[in-house]
Amino acid sequence: MSRDEDALTVPGGWSAYYDTPITTAPHPTLTVALDAFDAETATGPLVAVDLGCGQGRDSLELLRRGWRVLAIDSDPDGVARLRRQAGRDHGGRLEVRLGRFEDERWPAADLVNASLTLGWCAADEFARLWDRVVRSLRPGGRFAGQLFGDRDRGGGFPTTTRLSRREVDVLLAGWDVEFFREESVDSMTPFGVPKHRHLYDVVARRR
Repeated sequence: MSRDEDALTVPGGWSAYYDTPITTAPHPTLTVALDAFDAETATGPLVAVDLGCGQGRDSLELLRRGWRVLAIDSDPDGVARLRRQAGRDHGGRLEVRLGRFEDERWPAADLVNASLTLGWCAADEFARLWDRVVRSLRPGGRFAGQLFGDRDRGGGFPTTTRLSRREVDVLLAGWDVEFFREESVDSMTPFGVPKHRHLYDVVARRR
């Protein structure tokens, strides 16, 4: 599921969160990855897997740029919104699956996108999920998204997978890291709930 943690505190749940202005533009890490692909020479549509697509803010940008997209989310409302927004103008380049991305299998891909979602994977499932991400990427493929830091707290956020900087460095060993930013700040959610946000923004290319 697309698990921007702020939605946990919104009356009306994910549907209300999808209606907020911050859920429209694609995530910056996706934009960085797509710009990197655009600078390379590729033939035919590239393939992306969008883990926790939500209402499709990233999937729609991928479609706009000509990608083939497999979008996965466990929230029926988010999936329905993506299908409505995509319409039928994507030339059959969009496949949407309703389900937990932890349980799904997906084909070889050029990009695995996981914007603010992998931290929602249970800790005892994360290693298996990350291995699936790595194995699914073709040589030269990229991961784009966020990993949750071990100091991320508050905002109604449940216990999930939080990683230290050392653990993140181990995960990314053997990758070409093209963009990395660590954010650790006290903040408020868009709905006035205090939290400490600790995230690692990552774009990494598989060798």
